[in-house]
Amino acid sequence: MGQTGDIERDAKRVLDTVAEGGVAIFPATVGYAIVGHTEEAVKRIYAAKQRSFGKPCGWFGNWDLFGEVIDAPARSRQVVQAVIGKHNLPLSIVAPFRSDHDFVGAVPDFVLQSASLNGTLDMLLNAGPLHNAIAAGARARGMPVVGSSANRSLTGSKFRLEHVEAEVRDAADLCIDYGLTRYHNDKGRGSTIIDLVSFKTFRVGCLYEEICAILLDEFDIDLKAIGTATIPS
Repeated sequence: MGQTGDIERDAKRVLDTVAEGGVAIFPATVGYAIVGHTEEAVKRIYAAKQRSFGKPCGWFGNWDLFGEVIDAPARSRQVVQAVIGKHNLPLSIVAPFRSDHDFVGAVPDFVLQSASLNGTLDMLLNAGPLHNAIAAGARARGMPVVGSSANRSLTGSKFRLEHVEAEVRDAADLCIDYGLTRYHNDKGRGSTIIDLVSFKTFRVGCLYEEICAILLDEFDIDLKAIGTATIPS
C-alpha cells in the first residue's frame, strides 16, 4: 500500500468501532473494505452500497479462523496454505462452515443470514498487515467482523479512500486512509473468490492469473477449465 499507519493501533480502532455497533472503512491490499458486526451495522452497509440482501457479505479471517470455522477437505486446506502462506497472496474462499462453532454463534441471526448462503460462507484471507491484524483481533475477542468492499454495489473495488463514494464513506463511523492499496488495478478487481469444494471461480480477482498458475502447477487444478459460478442474487 501507499502511506502506512500504526497497524496495531488502527486495527484496535476498527475493532473497537465494530464492537460498539459501528461501521468502519479500512484499506486491505485488494481495496478498501467496509465492515461491521451488528444487525444495524450490516443493514447500514447494505443500504449505503445499494446491495441486495440476496448477495451475502464476507467474513474477514486468517489461517487460524479458517482452520477453526471452515469445514474443508485436506486438499483444499493445502491449496489455501499454498496461496496465502507459501506465495503470500490474498484469497477469498467459499466453503461449508461449522455452524456450531462459538465464533460463528457470536453474530446475530440476521447477520449470519446475511453473511452465509446455503451452508457456506465467504472468507477473505491474507489481505495485508492491517487486515490480518483485524482478523487476529476479531478471533481474540470472539467477535466476527463481516462486510464487503467499500463501494456502491457493482461499481468495482476502490483503491483510494477518496474514490469510495460519498454515501458509502458517510455510512462509516471510522475511515482509515493508507493511500493507494497494493493491488490497485484499472479494472476495479478485488480479491479472487474460489469455491473450495468445486473449485469453481466466483470472482476473477486482481491476482487471478497468479492463483490459477499456483493451483495448476502445484495441485493440477485448472481453475479456468473448471469455470465460473455465480452467487444467486
